[in-house]
Amino acid sequence: MATIALGDLLDDLRVADQGLRKFEQRYWLSSQVFYDLYSQGVLDNGQHLEDFSEWAGHYKLKQDRERLFREFSERRAAELRAQSTDGYIDLSPPEPVLEVTD
Repeated sequence: MATIALGDLLDDLRVADQGLRKFEQRYWLSSQVFYDLYSQGVLDNGQHLEDFSEWAGHYKLKQDRERLFREFSERRAAELRAQSTDGYIDLSPPEPVLEVTD
C-alpha cells in the first residue's frame, strides 16, 4: 500500500484542473463531455491524438484524486466526531498522510 500526503493530492488536483481548463478553452467543450466522447472513440481521425490523450489523462487524474480526497474527508470527519467531547469538531490537527492502493 502506497502513501500520499494530502498536500500532494491537492497539488495533483490543481495541476489536473489547470490542464483541463487549457483544453476546455481550446476545444470549447467540458471535460466530462469530452471524456464521454473520447471513451466512445468517436473523436476525429487521430489528428488531435496527443492533445486528447493528455486531456483524458488530466481528467482521469482529477477523478481519482477527487475520489481519494472525498474518501479521506469522510473518514477524517468520522474520526474527528468520535474524538469530540463537546460536540464540536476541531480541524486543527497536522496534515495527515493517506494510504492508497495501486
